[in-house]
Amino acid sequence: MIRLIENEKDFDFALLKSTLSGKKMLSYMKAYGLGYDFCRFYEISDENGVGYMFIINSTLIICSDDKLSASEELEMFIEMNLPFRIEGSQKILSELNVSEHYQKLHRTIFELIPDETCGKFEEGFVNFDPNLIEVYGILSEGFPNIADFSLWYTDTSHRCRHGISRVFTYKDCTTASVVFDIENEVLIGQVATKVEARGSGYAREFLKWLAQFFNNLGKRAYLLALDVRLSFYREIGFREVESEFVLERKDIEKDSILKGKLADEQ
Repeated sequence: MIRLIENEKDFDFALLKSTLSGKKMLSYMKAYGLGYDFCRFYEISDENGVGYMFIINSTLIICSDDKLSASEELEMFIEMNLPFRIEGSQKILSELNVSEHYQKLHRTIFELIPDETCGKFEEGFVNFDPNLIEVYGILSEGFPNIADFSLWYTDTSHRCRHGISRVFTYKDCTTASVVFDIENEVLIGQVATKVEARGSGYAREFLKWLAQFFNNLGKRAYLLALDVRLSFYREIGFREVESEFVLERKDIEKDSILKGKLADEQ
């Protein structure tokens, strides 16, 4: 059964806090609440288990216990909404029969491991409150398929104002964002460097510093990487925590579709 959630009391917060996907869902709930049509939360359940769904713009996130199974109702919901990306519960994703529209993309969860060599890092070049217009300029070079500016700016500025997210830049060339910071676990996303500064080592230096920065605050930081970036994060010395897959529409041209396609589907 799928039921729209209209009251925060209907959430099992312990379940949401048990995974990165659940914490991402929780962060958006804290930022937007339950009153927006573009940001909807649902409870999904059957006779065996329970879970939650969250859909915002073109992304659907599913968080569940190990007992909940995929259902025809869920597949119909996906068919009606056709989000670009579906992520979260690996059990549910593996059971979904949506191959007509979606393909599997592999990605890895990395933990950012502090490195003493970042002691020489030029912290004075870190901007802790950068101009978001300039940040978008960096991201648009690194992510050609990023949402249009107005959508990205509205969402990012809103989450930053509510203390859910943070955005950093380094030497006005490299950027990284905090997607959420919940119970001393931080998810880093949207890491990009201007084309003209690539090869400078800025991203490597910046990420090592971020690992140390959050470690000094008593927090563990993570990031998600498609296969094309695996060697980069391995060379930095970050630790591979978990391997997972997401589903992405195969009828829409997106850069990530090729970067993360599973070997047996190429």
